[in-house]
Amino acid sequence: MTTENAHAHIAALRSARERIASLVTDLDAAAMQAPSYDSEWSIGRVLSHLGSQAEIFELFLEAGLHEHDVPESGAFHPIWDVWNAKSPEAWRDDFLTASEAEVAKYESLDDATIEAFQISMFGMDLDLAGLLRMRVGEQAVHAWDVAVALDPTATVAADAVDLLVDGLGATAARGGKPQGETFRVRVGTTAPQRDLVVSVGESVTVEVAEADDAYDGSVDLPAEAFLRLVYGRLDPDHTAEFTESGTRGLADLRAVFPGF
Repeated sequence: MTTENAHAHIAALRSARERIASLVTDLDAAAMQAPSYDSEWSIGRVLSHLGSQAEIFELFLEAGLHEHDVPESGAFHPIWDVWNAKSPEAWRDDFLTASEAEVAKYESLDDATIEAFQISMFGMDLDLAGLLRMRVGEQAVHAWDVAVALDPTATVAADAVDLLVDGLGATAARGGKPQGETFRVRVGTTAPQRDLVVSVGESVTVEVAEADDAYDGSVDLPAEAFLRLVYGRLDPDHTAEFTESGTRGLADLRAVFPGF
């Protein structure tokens, strides 16, 4: 890992935090209870989730910094209980406080600490950038959940897309839902440019496409849209221009990625 990579993730986390703050700081209680993109969560509930996650990821950070075991899931329930009991205005205000404290802690780390950081969690050995990648994905995508509820043309921030697009295989494996069929779709992206293949069978994978490989279909779209597709947020009303060919395409991929 390079320290530059970790610093890029810290900057993206800061950017996502500031984006949400700019959107919600002036919202009143009624607006906080309006739906986000996720119809099951109000805007306030999104902030409650992100605020509690800020505290939980600080536990992960401290475990890695001090070479402790990662807390077990039972340690998270008291945090969720506290956040669930807050008012809509407190969700907003306490998210702003918790998220600022979280980002500031990452920003305070020197390069030697970043280089030495290591943590084992969810069956993976992660450096600091690996830990941050999960948090950046969560915060940037949920920032879009809030932003698009206020502006239907909103997109996921470009700095987060650049960092996350090459790690979507792990997200697809976790969130993808095979539909009992086997097929492969080539996905070409722009901004940044990638040539990938989504393979659906007993599991779902996203890998770099190989030259002269065979596919059941092909889709070309912005990388931002592909990221939202894998996170289950590319419904027809929020889809940028795309092209497709073959017998399998975007509709098949939407079914595989229902969101989480």
